Amino acid sequence: MADRRLRVFYSVARLLSFTKAADSLHMTQPAVTFQVRQLEDYFNTRLFDRTHNKISLTEAGARVYAYAEKIFHLYDEMENAVRELTGEISGVLILGASTTVAEYMLPALLGDFKAKYPDVNIRLKVSNTDGIVSMVENNIIDLGVVEAPVLNKNLAVEECRTDRLVAITPPGHALAKGDTVPVKAILDYPFICREEGSGTREVINEYLKQAGVDPVQLNVIMELGSLEAIKGAVEAGIGVSIVSRATLAKEIKLGSLEVLELDTPLERPFSFVHQKHKFRQCAMDELLEFARNYCRDHRDIS
Repeated sequence: MADRRLRVFYSVARLLSFTKAADSLHMTQPAVTFQVRQLEDYFNTRLFDRTHNKISLTEAGARVYAYAEKIFHLYDEMENAVRELTGEISGVLILGASTTVAEYMLPALLGDFKAKYPDVNIRLKVSNTDGIVSMVENNIIDLGVVEAPVLNKNLAVEECRTDRLVAITPPGHALAKGDTVPVKAILDYPFICREEGSGTREVINEYLKQAGVDPVQLNVIMELGSLEAIKGAVEAGIGVSIVSRATLAKEIKLGSLEVLELDTPLERPFSFVHQKHKFRQCAMDELLEFARNYCRDHRDIS
């Protein structure tokens, strides 16, 4: 509803990047540049200083940014006030989720939410935990769901459910003689893990430290950015791994992997993360409440 030039400028100023703004607005970078130049023509002054592939706000740009922030806050308040009167829950919500959550938890939750609120359009961005937290910090997404602790105290973090991690091996593997496995025994075999920045990798490393094991002792032969790729590599006999038990329903049914509990259980929270003080749409409040109830009703995901 607000001036498109101003909204595009606001995204660039907030992210200090034309590329990131284009991605968050689902526009091409030339289109973003064009809108900003139009606004600069309107004010007859530069709003950004551009030097060495970096941008910063000019004094005029800083003033426009401050007013734009107030304007968009008022627009959100106005839309919420009207929708409270009409009872309408609609709008666009941009969510972000780490890979495990996006592939194995959110589809059912969002499907049920969409059935109840068909006028809410949801866009989902998938990244590792570090990437999702960064998107929340930069206001690229409204809500993140992550699988590792969030250290930024300026963000609101709310645990939604607990996930259990287990060891997986190919069928008939030497580690699969019992139902549980000591974590130190895993050090003797090739290990396949997630990439740096992954919540799963961070949680595993912390677990190893608490067990008195330096993570560098793992015989890491592959780092993969996909859970399906990890499971496929283990099935092929390339190595062993530790993954969420909630992701193994198909493999357990088919018997294509051995699933072993760690002798000291490894659990982690899945958590909602969002800005503490950001004005929220009615749709966002409804989604948060819906997700809280969904997680209470589906507490055991393994």
